[in-house]
Amino acid sequence: MSDENKKIIEINGVKLEIDLRSARRLDEFKVGDSVKVLDNRNDKNMVRSGVITDFANFKELPTIMVAVYTPPDYWSKPSIEFIPYNANTENIEIVAVSAEEIIVSRETIVQKFDDEIAKKRDELNDLIIKRDTFVKYFGRRQEADA
Repeated sequence: MSDENKKIIEINGVKLEIDLRSARRLDEFKVGDSVKVLDNRNDKNMVRSGVITDFANFKELPTIMVAVYTPPDYWSKPSIEFIPYNANTENIEIVAVSAEEIIVSRETIVQKFDDEIAKKRDELNDLIIKRDTFVKYFGRRQEADA
């Protein structure tokens, strides 16, 4: 092996010698494939779960659409963000999820959204009751005095 085919790279302080003849990465994705998404748009380096939802074969800029799940936390509700991933995408990386990795299940995500929907329905019902009570009793005293 000649030295022209070798390159030394450093990743987080670990030096690696790479044979350039075999150091190439080809990923194959299909709609429905789970992916891990490294989102560094806000300098937070968040790794989130995603799923490939579409391939838009634009002539100038082929694009992969990725639905990215953000789990609920103390400050926010669960959310799905659709991210277009193409040659112009900055601060986002996607990699395939291997079969051995634990990922968030579809059922877990759907259950989180169902829980949020139930909370919102309860909030809506409370608002309807408050509105109806207001409409029913507002102005009654003025009408009785007239």
